[in-house]
Amino acid sequence: MGGNEWTSTGPYQENLESAFRQAQEQKLAEDDHGFPGRDIVDLWEDDGWREHILTGGTSSVLDFYDIVDAASGDEFAMLRPLAEDEVRDWAPEGRPTREQWIAALRSGAETFPGRGTGRCTILYSDGEPSEIGYWGCTAD
Repeated sequence: MGGNEWTSTGPYQENLESAFRQAQEQKLAEDDHGFPGRDIVDLWEDDGWREHILTGGTSSVLDFYDIVDAASGDEFAMLRPLAEDEVRDWAPEGRPTREQWIAALRSGAETFPGRGTGRCTILYSDGEPSEIGYWGCTAD
């Protein structure tokens, strides 16, 4: 298999880790992927869940164990926020809208990360933070 690229959005919170965890909780509530009654921390401690992620994944924020600092490189099973200069490459004002983000991904101005990694950025509406854009590639 070749890994599947995916995108999604989630609720905005000033703290990106809190927003990421909220997005994970929402995705898990929509579909537990055959692992009922578990939270994301419990799932990542389960060998069966890790195998599920490695052999297909969920094409969502559930594919990531944690969020790393924007200065870090892409790490397996980790979500990395874009650094400000990365955002400004395709949104010069530094406040990307959902439309700019989608256009950047479609045009290749912003790229999808490698297998098993993901990225995120704050998206704006009317100049105010409104949601978080997530994108990644499954590990399979």
